[in-house]
Amino acid sequence: MSNRPSHIAIIMDGNGRWAESRGKTRSHGHEQGAESVRIITSYCANHPDIDRLSLYAFSTENWKRPKLEVEFLMKLLEKYLKNERKNYLEGNIRFEPIGDLSLFSKSLRKVIDDLQNVTQGCNGLVQSLALNYGSRDEIVRAVNALFPHTPITVELLNNALDCPHNIDLLIRTGGDHRLSNFLLWQAAYAELFFTNTLWPEFTTDELESIIKKFKTVERRFGGLN
Repeated sequence: MSNRPSHIAIIMDGNGRWAESRGKTRSHGHEQGAESVRIITSYCANHPDIDRLSLYAFSTENWKRPKLEVEFLMKLLEKYLKNERKNYLEGNIRFEPIGDLSLFSKSLRKVIDDLQNVTQGCNGLVQSLALNYGSRDEIVRAVNALFPHTPITVELLNNALDCPHNIDLLIRTGGDHRLSNFLLWQAAYAELFFTNTLWPEFTTDELESIIKKFKTVERRFGGLN
């Protein structure tokens, strides 16, 4: 038995705790977390079994954080997307954001749109950054987009979502064991792996170890093998 981790989703948790444990600011943790995004994305882009990588970058609930931290995260995201443009193109990586982007500044939305457009022709790894994303919000927006279409079927609703792709392997770093409103529909039959490793310390070696374990799992999808 060997499962293929075609779509991997990661809840990247632990940036702030990683920084605080070292006497650093939370902002420093987020910067280090961005470096981990770069490393893991590059690894997945070169992995023969991985087609799609979805990363939980900023949730609909993250607006509740202190204003200065949110402002820093917005600047860091804009800087990251600008600086990574060359790496996306050289790595043949297509950028597909998911979430409600309407609350972001015009300048940030432009950077997001520009990167999505310029990488549209890339046919390697698809990297989805979940930005102002919440699964419940995604489902509500999809239902409203379909209304008054009836009947609403599973297939119809699935195709109306920001991300219509089922997850094979979902990983959460940072030690917590919950999904935190991330891709709940898409994770219906995902294999879940939780690690105590904080996101800035999450390595390609640990990811490869998880993938090896995933490949040996018996996936039944509610049936019998």
